[in-house]
Amino acid sequence: MTAVFFVFRMRFYAAWCSAEAGCISAGLGCYPEGAMSKPGGGPTVQYSPDPDTPVVYDFKTIQNIDCYNTDFCVKVRHGMRYWNMSVQWWLHHYVYANAPFKAYTLRAAWTMFISAYWHGLHAGYYLSFLTIPLCIGAETALEGTVRAKLGPMGQNIFDWVHWFLKMRAYDYMCMGFVLLSFGDTINYWTSIYFSIHVIALGCILLGKQLKGKGEKRVRKDDDNQQENVGEKKE
Repeated sequence: MTAVFFVFRMRFYAAWCSAEAGCISAGLGCYPEGAMSKPGGGPTVQYSPDPDTPVVYDFKTIQNIDCYNTDFCVKVRHGMRYWNMSVQWWLHHYVYANAPFKAYTLRAAWTMFISAYWHGLHAGYYLSFLTIPLCIGAETALEGTVRAKLGPMGQNIFDWVHWFLKMRAYDYMCMGFVLLSFGDTINYWTSIYFSIHVIALGCILLGKQLKGKGEKRVRKDDDNQQENVGEKKE
């Protein structure tokens, strides 16, 4: 699974970097650095260069992959931003922003569903893309209830474990793109006991349990403070 995803993403890295090189050679997507261009979106600010100052240009507009950050960012959510960046920009501005839901997880699921449809009708696309919101939900559940309460060293360890699980989640979801059919994808995931789904659901449940305990503790502390204030007044 890990080896399959390595080969899978290297193919895309090579293709996208070659495409970017072609665009750069043709002068496409070239804007002054002061325009603060974003992949897919182009310039984000009005920019009027000083005629007396040399203008430095970049090709951020046509950048479609950030290989380093795709591999080494910590979160699944962030990894998605560095992969197929111009398409991610389009999905964020035209699909996510207009999703018929308010909850973040549902909006993310809607966006991933549209992205899967864009890729094609193979069931593997939908199974993989719709696993992403589950992983994002797991990340969110533990960030506030576990990571935020750790010290610097604890957070560093948490991030390393988080990164490792992120990469395994990508390995896991890659199989839907490789196997394509519903039966083959489910059979493979069954052979590894739906490990990523189980871990993600476990993280969500753990996060909710810890959050519930934290809220009860806060309410109890507030009640104790109110009782102490009442006793002092008496």
